Amino acid sequence: MSVSEIRLYQILKERLGEKEAEELVYFISSEVKNEFDSRREVFATKVDLSDVKTELMRSIYIVGLIQFLAITGAVIGIVNFIIK
Repeated sequence: MSVSEIRLYQILKERLGEKEAEELVYFISSEVKNEFDSRREVFATKVDLSDVKTELMRSIYIVGLIQFLAITGAVIGIVNFIIK
């Protein structure tokens, strides 16, 4: 039991009795653990953020390269049209 669980148990023991307080503290503790376990998968780790950063940088580079090629092609097309 953690310190907060012991404190809760002591408070509840005075009002509910020893057995009921123990059951309630155990129930609350298990529910909090289950809720944390279910939400833990949503949290992003440093590795996840690093992977996203790498993928984002790669995407930005590819988009920039495609834009450069499109602009270069447009300029060559305009120059070719003007010359002819």
